[in-house]
Amino acid sequence: MVRTAAQRRGDAGEAAVAARLEAAGWTVLGRQVRVGRRELDLVAIDPGPPGALVAVEVRWRASRSFGLVEETFDRRKRGHVVTALLGLLEGGRLPDGTPLPHLPLRVDLVVVEPPGAPGGPPRIRHHRAVTGA
Repeated sequence: MVRTAAQRRGDAGEAAVAARLEAAGWTVLGRQVRVGRRELDLVAIDPGPPGALVAVEVRWRASRSFGLVEETFDRRKRGHVVTALLGLLEGGRLPDGTPLPHLPLRVDLVVVEPPGAPGGPPRIRHHRAVTGA
């Protein structure tokens, strides 16, 4: 399947977030995890304390022309992520068969913006527990 330029930038943002989480000791269980008609950007284990099974929503934007990226994660989108996470939990495993650990659930939002200086790393902001699951 051919990916658009925006989709490729989003994929790169997800890869940067996954790498950052793994460097911080997290275990990334899956990327772009399909749950019915919904998708979870990342499913990971935060070692804590306390440990948690986390659905990570990654939001990427090229500019703040239309406001902060965080504002795009509205109530409707949060509901989609929670529904997908609960559906995943109901099955007890990822689509590839990996069993899910029995941990508290959490939804995090990670925002990725272009580097502040040319050639620099992307700017990443991690917001934990943005909605109850």
